[in-house]
Amino acid sequence: MTRRRIAGRDQREETGEEARARFIEVGDKPRQGSDAAGRSKRLAPGLYIVSTPIGNARDITLRALDVLGRADLVACEDTRVTTKLLAIHGLGAPLTAYHDHNARKVRPGLLKRLAEGAAIALVSDAGTPLVSDPGYKLVAEAAAAGIAVFTVPGATAPIAALTVAGLPTDRALFAGFLPPRRPARLTALAELAEAPATLVFFEAPRRLAAALDDMTQALGNRPAAVARELTKRFEETRRGTLAELAAHYHAEGPPKGEVVVVIGPPEKRAVTPEAIDDLLADALASQSVRDAAAAVAAATGAPRRTVYARALKLARDR
Repeated sequence: MTRRRIAGRDQREETGEEARARFIEVGDKPRQGSDAAGRSKRLAPGLYIVSTPIGNARDITLRALDVLGRADLVACEDTRVTTKLLAIHGLGAPLTAYHDHNARKVRPGLLKRLAEGAAIALVSDAGTPLVSDPGYKLVAEAAAAGIAVFTVPGATAPIAALTVAGLPTDRALFAGFLPPRRPARLTALAELAEAPATLVFFEAPRRLAAALDDMTQALGNRPAAVARELTKRFEETRRGTLAELAAHYHAEGPPKGEVVVVIGPPEKRAVTPEAIDDLLADALASQSVRDAAAAVAAATGAPRRTVYARALKLARDR
């Protein structure tokens, strides 16, 4: 412990060990005893879904460090990756591998420990667990068994890419990875073509140029962005139309690092009065005039007053 004089008063400086000990004191319920890592308070029992950095190791929340430092067990995709992250932050939690290839075998043991009152943290190699990562079945079965499930939110690549793409953010649809083969990929894209939202995809670098070609064909030449290596040293966001981006990556070759593709929503098209009547007829079958008119106006972009007047007439004529 040292002291220094600032503005006429003594300011106490903490050593690294004292700061760490003070930080990890923040907890819920007392634990019997404590270890060298300072885990003197026990987490509430349950499953903790903990987000980890997608690149920059400093992009981890204080709460995530607290949970990872005091959990009874950390279930992770690759123990080597998580060991490295914990070491950077001076933590040494007990780890077990939990990934797509061993989940069926490992999950019963994790659920048993949770049922006995353990606090288990679930992490993926990077970002938020369950976002194109394993964990859905563990969460579902834990919740079904009455085990508390807590979220410890933080970094996630789809949202990070969306914030820098320069495209509408009021409505977005994350579609994960597209199928690797072209026919299935075109089918998947066709299903999303009319979604009134910005689309967000993960894509493998070696398939990026071909995927952008298919996106152009299935969705039209929309504005888009390719974000790669987010939060890392060589982070890059390239913006343009889908066709322009496809041409760039055909010429330059596959980019290095993790890739997220963000595509703008479809342009609103003029809707005929007949089409509005058809939509209203369907909506009026289960909704009030006001709600039906609001829904159809929002879906078509037609003036709400005009749609409401038409809905009133259709309702009277039924």
